[in-house]
Amino acid sequence: MASLASSSSSSSYLKLVHYPSAFDGIGRRGRRIRKNNSDSLKLTRSSLTDDTFSLLHAAHHTVDAYIKSGMVIGLGSGYASGIAIQYLGQKLRTGALKDIVGVPTSVGNASEAAKAGIPLNRYQDCSQIDFAFDDADIIEEGTLVSVIGRRELQGEESILQEKSILNAANKLAFVITESLYKGGLDGSVPVLVQSLNWMEIAEEIDDLFLGDAEVWRRSSIGQADPLGGDFPLVTREGHNVLDVIFTSPILSLAEVAKSLDKVDGIVDHGIICKFPCTAVIATEDGLRIVDSLPRNAMEAL
Repeated sequence: MASLASSSSSSSYLKLVHYPSAFDGIGRRGRRIRKNNSDSLKLTRSSLTDDTFSLLHAAHHTVDAYIKSGMVIGLGSGYASGIAIQYLGQKLRTGALKDIVGVPTSVGNASEAAKAGIPLNRYQDCSQIDFAFDDADIIEEGTLVSVIGRRELQGEESILQEKSILNAANKLAFVITESLYKGGLDGSVPVLVQSLNWMEIAEEIDDLFLGDAEVWRRSSIGQADPLGGDFPLVTREGHNVLDVIFTSPILSLAEVAKSLDKVDGIVDHGIICKFPCTAVIATEDGLRIVDSLPRNAMEAL
């Protein structure tokens, strides 16, 4: 896997420019963007943490570099995606972008997008999605295979809908901090399963990763335990969520996905293997842009 990770992506850095007053933003290859007069973007570095300030740059760069007028955009869920949604709405209001249609991945970001003035459409009604952006819980270094769905689901959020929109997009970008881009991954992978026979499926997953992972049914409220507590989470589609908690480093997320795909009763999981894909990574030194190679190029390695 070491050779695959080192060969399956390309990266570049964009140096962050810290302006003494309002944030001006950056564009493709670090070019400076004109100031916008909106008060919503007049944030000084002193008013933000380093991670938040860097993530602000990353979210704005994602909109500036990848979104063009006339596009249908998949709108991701999470903190960085929320920043990008607000900035996209501002560019529509000022006329910098026109004829944009957003496809929200959740009820929450649909509300954010509507408040920002972004015209919306349902995923089922869209013939194509030109570009999508999203947060990720973790991204595997080199391969850009990612995990979504670790965080607590809010309201009508749906891992299935989010993953479907991301996979349907012609181009995908994840906006993350540097700490979420690494090799030797740890933590959990959410797995959606049929509710009636969830325990049998959990036992099969446990056997699959014997000694390397624990399987817990996610609870909706209260204390978590392997059985899901008194109130196991049921998604809006009627599924349980099993968190496969890896106790050993994950050598390959793609291999984990392949193994899970073979288990009867698993509806889907939170692993995203999408090509082409870009990671816009907020670092202390600037933005690191990592692009994945096409799938056939990876398979040839």
